[in-house]
Amino acid sequence: MAQHSREMILDLAKHSDKRVRITFQGGREVVGTLKGFDQLVNLVLDDATEYGRGGGAPARALGMVVCRGPAVALVAPDEGHAEIDNPFLAAEGEGEGG
Repeated sequence: MAQHSREMILDLAKHSDKRVRITFQGGREVVGTLKGFDQLVNLVLDDATEYGRGGGAPARALGMVVCRGPAVALVAPDEGHAEIDNPFLAAEGEGEGG
């Protein structure tokens, strides 16, 4: 029987002790300092802040949290993050006229 090596899908080691932005399946986002992770993309964040869907909910300070891998949709560095308008919303509005 062949042995399968357990390689990480993501190289998160380069983001250790840096600020990252985690987006979950339901749209919530958490920003915090990456302190640890495993092969299932379970993440430990320190000094974390939660942001609700669509920016409507106020930010909430969480402290240290564990983000479960199956719920994580996106992991990105927080530095250089900028929110832009959705270009598809304008295209949908134009097509409904007639």
